[in-house]
Amino acid sequence: MIVPHAPAEAPARTLELTIDGKTVAVTEGMTLLEACRKAAIETPTLCYLENLTPVNACRVCVVEVEGSRVLVPSCARKAEAGMVVKTDSERVRHSRKMVLEFLGSSVDLSTAPDAQRYIAQYDADPSRYGADAETVAQPVKVDNELYVRDYSKCIACYKCVEACGTDAQNTFAIAMAGRGFGAHISTEFEVPLPDSACVYCGNCIGVCPTGALMFRSEHEMRESGSWNEKEQTTTDTICSYCGVGCTLTLHVQDNSIVKVTSPIENGVTSGHLCVKGRFGAAYVQNTE
Repeated sequence: MIVPHAPAEAPARTLELTIDGKTVAVTEGMTLLEACRKAAIETPTLCYLENLTPVNACRVCVVEVEGSRVLVPSCARKAEAGMVVKTDSERVRHSRKMVLEFLGSSVDLSTAPDAQRYIAQYDADPSRYGADAETVAQPVKVDNELYVRDYSKCIACYKCVEACGTDAQNTFAIAMAGRGFGAHISTEFEVPLPDSACVYCGNCIGVCPTGALMFRSEHEMRESGSWNEKEQTTTDTICSYCGVGCTLTLHVQDNSIVKVTSPIENGVTSGHLCVKGRFGAAYVQNTE
């Protein structure tokens, strides 16, 4: 009896394009952002993460493609053979600068180190819009013991929505609501988080680039002035709650676990965890 075999996959085609005058060979299907990184060309991103589906929300990764009427988001645009790409033209720099100034004038970026670095890199000046610039300032939402939501720091990058949806948790507890300047992350019918479908996996915290979603322990330590990342150490270990084998990165300050993350490059978790893995490590410090 002859057992049929699945046909072998065709080898991926290699494409060549030009980025900032440099010829770059990439595999068909790669994005311009991946091509830039392969060529060691730094391209800023805020809404992009390797373990999430690109949503093209923040627009700081835009690049100029010869023949294209508009700047294109490098995180989602696929590389094509013969493309001529500019990542640092005057048009690109001006666009990125404007986006960063708009964000900085309306959102609290004090706990967003990447955004702060980009603002300095592109010489952006959010203050030029004046003290009367419209903002998303609002009180911090503290309605559970595990994490807080400070939407005055939210840049509407959609990362938390993607992590709560098909990219990781499939809980769909949150989504973007409203339009224009009123667009915001919301639970269904704006119900309090404990009354929503949230399962407290904390994957939204793990992907948030600005600190809008934060461990309650970190939030309280920042409020008291005791949070000190320079004094913290990190240790990788395996979660002890089940047999899946998720890797945990324990962030320790003053001999106490202050938060838990997971390496994005880990093949088991891809950076995502469940409620026990992310929030259940405190038992190791219970002397009773």
